[in-house]
Amino acid sequence: MCIALLTTAHPDYPFILLNNRDEFLTRPTAKAAFWPSPNDHVLGGRDLQRPEQGTWLGLTKQGRLACLTNYRESGAQIYGTKSRGGLPKAFLSLPPQSTQSSQEFARHMVEDVGVSDVGGFSLVFGRLSKRNIGAKNGEGLAIISNRTEDASATTWVCGKPGEVQGLSNSHFGDRTWPKVVEGEKRLETAVQEHVAAGSSKEDLLNSFFDILSTDTLPRRKHGQDWETYVYQLRNSIFIPRIGGEEVEHSSADKIAAADVGHNAKTDTGVYGTQKQTIILVDHDGKVTYVEKTLYDENGHPTDNDIQRHEFEIEGWND
Repeated sequence: MCIALLTTAHPDYPFILLNNRDEFLTRPTAKAAFWPSPNDHVLGGRDLQRPEQGTWLGLTKQGRLACLTNYRESGAQIYGTKSRGGLPKAFLSLPPQSTQSSQEFARHMVEDVGVSDVGGFSLVFGRLSKRNIGAKNGEGLAIISNRTEDASATTWVCGKPGEVQGLSNSHFGDRTWPKVVEGEKRLETAVQEHVAAGSSKEDLLNSFFDILSTDTLPRRKHGQDWETYVYQLRNSIFIPRIGGEEVEHSSADKIAAADVGHNAKTDTGVYGTQKQTIILVDHDGKVTYVEKTLYDENGHPTDNDIQRHEFEIEGWND
């Protein structure tokens, strides 16, 4: 039950993104870092379980951003022949000198490559630049999903100031998910309070991690069946460790439409919020990218395992 929260409402940071990655805690995952060549312009974590080594969130030195949330569709086929993690990777790994626009990429993926044979997903992507994000007439970020039939159905967000958007494991705009509605409210409030107080960037980051750590998940009742309890995950921004015999025999898709790989041992076991990431971009295009890893490769809680990267987006003013 991953969640992405985005805003263009802060006067000092025209773009902000908050993300929780919820997964089986022992799924092999690389921490946020610049990728090996030839994709050393890409910053993000990587899913090491699948051979594609795709990602759920990444940002390039040139400002290309991609964020994936998997889509839980009841009664539908939940596995696809293509890796969902390969979708953001395809956008992020475009050559640094590429001039392909977000609209062109959306058309290529939907109409040429095809996304109907990919498990349920929503992909938010685009180029962060001074004129594209939080501007009066900015292009913003595109959202496509496995339901997008043609490029004309692409949704656009974060193209103007003052936006607060949320997305989880459902279609964009689904207001029946309490975690999305609550996340948007908390993000809007945190921005307003930070501006009013004139506090530091570190205070802002801390307030955002507090949002990502909001645990309102009802505890499982005695005798409650697993499928009924899984439905409750949409109520909480943060997912605490959950596990047991039922989880051992559940796929990640049955829990939150997570992308299932080939190693069953790491697609079973204890599940929860595995990583938390915050991206801030200021008016000069300076990026602050902070990732917290909450559990190690054995599923044990970590202590202050933080990856922090700062750089300036190339071509921010173009």
